Amino acid sequence: MPPLVPKLPEGSPYFGLLAEFKGPGPLLHGCEQVRDAGYTKWDAHSPFPVHGLDRAMGMRPSVLPWIVLILGLGGAVGAMFLQWWVATTAYPLVISGKPFFSWQAFVPVTFEVGVLIAAIGAVFGMLILNRLPMHFHPLFASQRFERATDDAFFISVESWDPRFDPQATAQLLEQAGATHVELIEA
Repeated sequence: MPPLVPKLPEGSPYFGLLAEFKGPGPLLHGCEQVRDAGYTKWDAHSPFPVHGLDRAMGMRPSVLPWIVLILGLGGAVGAMFLQWWVATTAYPLVISGKPFFSWQAFVPVTFEVGVLIAAIGAVFGMLILNRLPMHFHPLFASQRFERATDDAFFISVESWDPRFDPQATAQLLEQAGATHVELIEA
């Protein structure tokens, strides 16, 4: 997993390039161009979800659903085991002549604990996979990037990408439809 604070290449005075695009269509086209050029350390920034952006970026599916499934099933199994252990071993009581392990009575608690653990896993899994909280990022120094949550669309290419060259990458982004390309200082 990459570090929480991006480390710059040895001797590099800049973080990378930030390119602004007119809208979601040009952003998708730009993402396809950057992906097809072989860049791997880059990201797209949009004020709202853009359908197809993950495909245009060539992103793999997230592992978060698997984390949630495993933790949810583990929570449900743990809850059922705890209820079984309490009812049969730790504190066995005969209630209305029912068997010690009457699983039907344990279903609501099992379900609720499974959902609870899955939800907690989703929150913390998302935070860990997104490397949050990140209190500072070099892109925050850009005046234009302040509009990324309002009405602007950006692609950022990081300087530690093996294919990164400031001039060639800027030219690629301009050819892909960028209206403005900015070199971001570290």
